[in-house]
Amino acid sequence: MAKSLKERLTDILLEGNLLTQEDLQKATEIQKKEGGRLSKILVKHQFVEERKLMAAIGEHLGIPPLDLTKVKLEPEIVELIPQNVAEFYQLIPIARIGNALSVAMADPLNIFAIDDLKLMTGLDIVPIIGTETDIMEAITSYYSGKSDMSDILQDVEEPDVELKKDEAEEISLDKLKGESDEAPVIKIVNYILVKAIEEKSSDIHIEPFEKSLNVRYRIDGVLYKKDSPPKSLQNAVISRLKIMSKLDIAERRLPQDGRFKIKVKGKDIDFRVSSLPCVFGEKVVLRILDKSTAVMDIENLGFHEQALIDIKEALKRPFGMILVTGPTGSGKTTTLYSCLTRLNQPDVNIITVEDPVEYQLKGINQVHVKAEIGLTFAAGLRSILRQDPDIVMIGEIRDLETADISVKAALTGHLVLSTLHTNDAAGAIARLDDMGIEPFLISSSILCVAAQRLARKICPKCREELKISKEALIEAQMPKKYVDEGAKVYHGKGCRSCNKIGYSGRLSLLEVFLINDHIRKMIVARNTASEIKKMAVSLGMTTLRQVALLRVREGVISLEEALRVTTPDEPDEVPEQ
Repeated sequence: MAKSLKERLTDILLEGNLLTQEDLQKATEIQKKEGGRLSKILVKHQFVEERKLMAAIGEHLGIPPLDLTKVKLEPEIVELIPQNVAEFYQLIPIARIGNALSVAMADPLNIFAIDDLKLMTGLDIVPIIGTETDIMEAITSYYSGKSDMSDILQDVEEPDVELKKDEAEEISLDKLKGESDEAPVIKIVNYILVKAIEEKSSDIHIEPFEKSLNVRYRIDGVLYKKDSPPKSLQNAVISRLKIMSKLDIAERRLPQDGRFKIKVKGKDIDFRVSSLPCVFGEKVVLRILDKSTAVMDIENLGFHEQALIDIKEALKRPFGMILVTGPTGSGKTTTLYSCLTRLNQPDVNIITVEDPVEYQLKGINQVHVKAEIGLTFAAGLRSILRQDPDIVMIGEIRDLETADISVKAALTGHLVLSTLHTNDAAGAIARLDDMGIEPFLISSSILCVAAQRLARKICPKCREELKISKEALIEAQMPKKYVDEGAKVYHGKGCRSCNKIGYSGRLSLLEVFLINDHIRKMIVARNTASEIKKMAVSLGMTTLRQVALLRVREGVISLEEALRVTTPDEPDEVPEQ
């Protein structure tokens, strides 16, 4: 009796030593609970690498595998198969030779798909095996790429009139409303929003200049210029965004803040909108909050092993303060949310005070700060301490009053989590001291401080080794023993999958500063932040620069990225050469 596809797949993986019997059993149990194809579960739960799975299946079945990231597809070939069919069967046409159409398929044995394609195209189908990830990315890239900014603008007439700076206030409100509702303007705004989501941007910047309107996306922490509408549509585009955000389009002299929500490909996406009057018009920045991509598991933030152990230990303590420090956009709030998710249990009362509340966390009471009506961090914190909380999260400690209440709450039986803006972990001690908190209170209340940065990960599909001299590695503060051992350094050369950037996604770099008896004595004695940091390093703390270089040695981030996001250590903070 012929074996089923599932049985043949398991035989291939077991015989090729790509899968253990124990992992197969775990994957089968997951399949019983969740349903779906076994191959997808094996990849999703990291039992097997997707490319190794593809290569093994291709070799066994005699079907050639294909790396789609290295293939340029022709639009006229792609259009032979409708997008909905390509998405349903997870396939994309690659090439046509005579009456034969080569098609990359996630499941090349799907005879129903092959038969449908034959009927639809009238061609003979030659299946080629490709990874599901590559195929779906290619579908998104090629089908959505058929309409770009130039296509939308081809019917828009450019007026032969230049708007003078001093005439800007004379624009009719009715005219603005009318222009913002016109089809080209709606299409342009929708294109800007959807394209930003597809490219996994965190922010959209729409910036007016004297003779142009620029659109930039922040992708993995770096801004990239994108297709922009003409200057003549500036007021209409900005008015459209303000109407969507329920802002006053007549007010163009004062900053405004708003938000709106849209659904894209079945996902709810929130946008926080900020408008700022500039010399040549209003600059609008949209912060994209995609709830489906919010990482709420501390295990998945990319922390190195020791940092994860230290944070977990601190979270087990019944009271005290845990601080996360770093500049704006370094992932502090995501880390705190992940900690709260780990602590969230039915028998625990968790309350947060935030400005603003970025994501709603199930089972956690969240308070949105409104300074204009007197609901500040300090006022909110005073109130929630009367709500019998076990755990308190404060979005940011900005002033003495908030810091004082937070420290006292940590000393009176509450676990307090918050953030500070300091360059490193030891700097948090000096910042609290500068605010006016007594050193003995600081030493008694703080459990640990974590300084955080976000670093771009090398794109796994175009990663390659980079030759760097030993001198350059040592100058970057790579410990000499690793240089002598031949530490390898990698970078991304750029491919279609990463939009030729060489990076894909980000991970957290964490410098965890644990407060022990030695450190407490130094805090009370008011030693400098530099002296405290040197003591912490001597006791085993790994600095941000050394954490970054660790990830460089692992091939996860590039040396260039490590140097970009971290500052050099003092000579006596570098591990022995």
